[in-house]
This record gives sequence, structure tokens and C-alpha cells, in this order.
Amino acid sequence: MVELLTVPDGWKELAFSKEDNPRGLLEESSFATLFPKYREAYLRECWPLVQKALNEHHVNAALDLIEGSVTACTTKIFHPYIISRARELIKLLARSVSSEQAVRILQDDVACDIIKIGSLVRKRFVKRRQQLIRPKGSTLKALELLTSCYITVQGNMTSAIGPFGGLKEVWKVVLDTMKNIHPKYIIKTLMIKQELAKDSELRSQSRFLPQFKHKNVNKHKEPKKKTVKREYTPFPPPQPESQIDKELASGEYFLKASQKKRQKMEAIKAKQAEASKRQEEREKAFIPPKEKPVVKPKEASVETQIDVAAIKEKIKKAKNKKLGALTAEELKLKVEANEKKKKKK
Repeated sequence: MVELLTVPDGWKELAFSKEDNPRGLLEESSFATLFPKYREAYLRECWPLVQKALNEHHVNAALDLIEGSVTACTTKIFHPYIISRARELIKLLARSVSSEQAVRILQDDVACDIIKIGSLVRKRFVKRRQQLIRPKGSTLKALELLTSCYITVQGNMTSAIGPFGGLKEVWKVVLDTMKNIHPKYIIKTLMIKQELAKDSELRSQSRFLPQFKHKNVNKHKEPKKKTVKREYTPFPPPQPESQIDKELASGEYFLKASQKKRQKMEAIKAKQAEASKRQEEREKAFIPPKEKPVVKPKEASVETQIDVAAIKEKIKKAKNKKLGALTAEELKLKVEANEKKKKKK
């Protein structure tokens, strides 16, 4: 049985030092790349910082503004792979990556990847590229947090700088987005993987990861009438039957004229009967429904009848009478009493 070796947590590869290769490299190699016109002003500003970072690794760099090219060449270097990293550095600078991020490629544990997305999609390229960026770069920010990679999208290129594991996830997200798969599904999977990685027992269990079904909806409407292609035959179609052939088959050809006339009249009467039935069914919709009988109100009994005239007289008297006023009889008596008093005097 062969035992599988596992890398312990927290282990890092030792950095390559001058002691590992004291004699250095004998051959001199150089690489050059062109940059667009709009990057000239930025490269002129940041070029002293780039030269300083490359001189620390014994690599010379030259900026040619006339031809629009950047060249990196080796001197007496001890790191065998530093010239390849310098080549990647000048490529990133030419593809609109900031110098602060591009200089990180000179580290041993950092790699870069340049993905050509222009050739992946023929139609709707701008729409799918915008889907990868999203408003205010929200998708790129989420991917940077989950993969620890710096990502830029410029024109037909997508550049990424970071660890090897993060670059693998970035490559997958970019390709799936160009295939019209929304990046939110992969971002959700990466978030769950990041939480599972905290526990060593759950790290390798994929049952917790979401399973998304691909739905390819065909937007083209199907025609209502589908034409079925007939099988090809070299023979011509059969000749249609004539009226005499039909009469011979049904036996009408041998009937007399009076019998034929009687059959026609019966067929006409049958059609008229069917038409009259259809007309009756149509007229049923115009027949008004039967109305319910109107129920007359019951007459009030003698006991419950109200004397309206008596109530009217009471209301009149109440209107004429003021509060605290005397009645007509009381007024007469009072007037007579006053006259008697005057006569006595």
C-alpha cells in the first residue's frame, strides 16, 4: 500500500535565494511588448517605480515612446525564472493593469493570467462583458474577496493577478459568464466552499454545494401548423375518382330519375330540419325569463290604525302654544276679571 502524502496546513515554499544559485546565469535574454497610445502617459509617470522594482532582481527595463514598446532584459541574475516574471510584468502594464498590482508578479507565490474573451462570443459580447463587471464593479469586487486575486477587464482582455488556486476559479467564472451563465451562481458556490474550508472534516464534502440546473429556453416560437414532409416516391399520385365512379360505388348510377329526385328532396328536408333546430336553440337566448309574482303588502288591522287627523290637530296646537303662555279660555277669563276691576273703581 502506498501512503498518500498531504501538505500540512500553513506550509509555504521556501523562497529562492542567491545561495541556491551563486554562479548565476550566463546567457542574456530579453523580451519586448507593444503598448497602446493611451497608456503612454501613465507608463511615463510610473516608470521609475517599475525600474526600481526590476533592478532589485537584477533585471533592466527600457521604455521606448517612439516605437511604443517596453523591453526587459537580464543581467547577472541568480533567479532562473525572474525574466519570465518580468515579461509578464510588462504585458500586464500594457493591458491597463496598475503598476502597484503588476509589481506583485515578481513574488514567488503570485501568478498572473491573461484571458482573451473577445474570441469566445461572436454576438452579445458587450452585454456579457458588462454582466461580468456589473454596475460599479460589484461582481469583480466579490471575486477579489473570494479568490484573493486582482481582476481587470479592458477591451477584449481580462487580466488577473493572485495565487494559483484563485486564478483557476477566476478562469472558470470568466468562461462561464461568456457562455451566458450568470456569475452569481459560482460566487454562491465559492462562498460555501470558503466556509467549509474552515473545518477539516467538511472540506472535501461536496454534498453541501448547491446544484444548479441549466435551463436552455428556446425563444423561437414554434409554428401553429407544422408541415410534415412526405416520403419521396418516384411514382405519380393516384388519379382522383370521377362523379360516375362515385355513383357506381354507391349504387346511385342505377336508380331512376324519379328515385334520384326523391332522394334529393329527402336530403334537402333533412338539412332544413337541422337548420330549424339550430334556429330554435339560437332563439332560446332571446326568450325573457319568467318574473316572480309581486307580493302585495298586507292591510293594516283596525286596532293598529292611527288617527292621522287627531295627530295633526295636536301638532298645530303645540306650534301655536308658546312655553309658559295661557290658553284661549284662560285669556278670556283674565280679560273679564280686569274689566270688572275697572268698573268697581
